[in-house]
Amino acid sequence: MRISTTIFLTDETITPVRLARELEQRGFGGLYLPEHTHIPVARDTPYPAGGELPREYGRTLDPFVALGQAAAVTERLTLGTGVTLIAQHDPIALAKQIATLDHLSGGRFTLGVGFGWNREEAADHGVDWRTRRDLGRDRLDLMRALWAPEPTAHAGGFGHSVSPSQAWPKPAGGAPRILLGGAAGPRLFAQIAAQTDGWMPIGGRGLTDSLPVLKEAWEKAGRDPETLQLVPYAVHPSPGKLAHYTELGCEEVVLQLPPADEAEVLRTLDGYARYL
Repeated sequence: MRISTTIFLTDETITPVRLARELEQRGFGGLYLPEHTHIPVARDTPYPAGGELPREYGRTLDPFVALGQAAAVTERLTLGTGVTLIAQHDPIALAKQIATLDHLSGGRFTLGVGFGWNREEAADHGVDWRTRRDLGRDRLDLMRALWAPEPTAHAGGFGHSVSPSQAWPKPAGGAPRILLGGAAGPRLFAQIAAQTDGWMPIGGRGLTDSLPVLKEAWEKAGRDPETLQLVPYAVHPSPGKLAHYTELGCEEVVLQLPPADEAEVLRTLDGYARYL
């Protein structure tokens, strides 16, 4: 099983360049970065984990800029988002960012997508919270139209359309690997089966019960059961937990690093080395 990592990189943490080099040299599989454009101070949305919202949420680096730096100083390390808040982006510009990063990195990019939890952040982007999932689905379809080998139109239902266009570079393989994050449920699983390569469950809890339901939705959509990818994300590891993921057929797990300075992050990597 490939051992990757995720971290809230900020202006106060280890740098993307330093971290990426250390990960590749130590044999870790990948680096995934989260996204928050901003955190409104006046906020009614509770932090999903409970308590006060951690400091790093309001200081997060742009994941695409940071991953571009990581790509430039590595050759094998995979790169990904965990997650891109797709409803908050202009899909034409986002398609170009993704295609460029995947092209320049030699096809090493994974697009982790999600719909967010912070209503105030989404509202500042003009997102109607009630329709954010449908909006994200439509924007992903539009991006796939731009990544298509031939000029392809997409008439979106949320104010974004694209005419048949020349749009290069293309992602390696026609599209990056796409994983959808979110809590288990029939709506999420139907969208995973319809549009993506698999599920990125945050924390990796409850997979024994959820995975059969996801597999049923996957096969109902006519997808090959062997192609479904399950990537537990932001995991605090233990030998038993990782063994369980292996039994479930996971080929990759993403371990959580602390949003800390270089010394603390490298100490954590030293501890995680036992799982490589």
